[in-house]
Amino acid sequence: MKITAEELEDFLTEQFPQGARYGALERLGDGWADMKLEVRDEHLRPGGTVSGPALMALADVALYAALLSQIGLVPLAVTSNLNINFLRKPVANCAVIASARMLRVGKAMGVGEVFLRSEGSEAPVAHATISYAIPAER
Repeated sequence: MKITAEELEDFLTEQFPQGARYGALERLGDGWADMKLEVRDEHLRPGGTVSGPALMALADVALYAALLSQIGLVPLAVTSNLNINFLRKPVANCAVIASARMLRVGKAMGVGEVFLRSEGSEAPVAHATISYAIPAER
């Protein structure tokens, strides 16, 4: 692992301060990260469910953390593709947990997946696959 959880949190606060709205880092390992989104009114859509954009943002930030654990603090590693499948409605008034892991990290691209679930449940509410473009100079 190239960075610690503390280094990543400092980096995200400095380089991506809006990211805190999309979840907090719970755990970080070599090529994986767990994040938690405490659902607030701003994350809800009509009908009282968590909005798709909030779930996508949580998945993206979680996998970005997993990627950086392997390549170091590279601010210009950017999302190049995000595909998400919404599987079931998240539990109302419950935090959403993201479990992200890298599947492959190369010189120019990283690919991974994220499972999202309501806290207290093992059933996934969404599954995302995400690719990141990694800049040539690190």
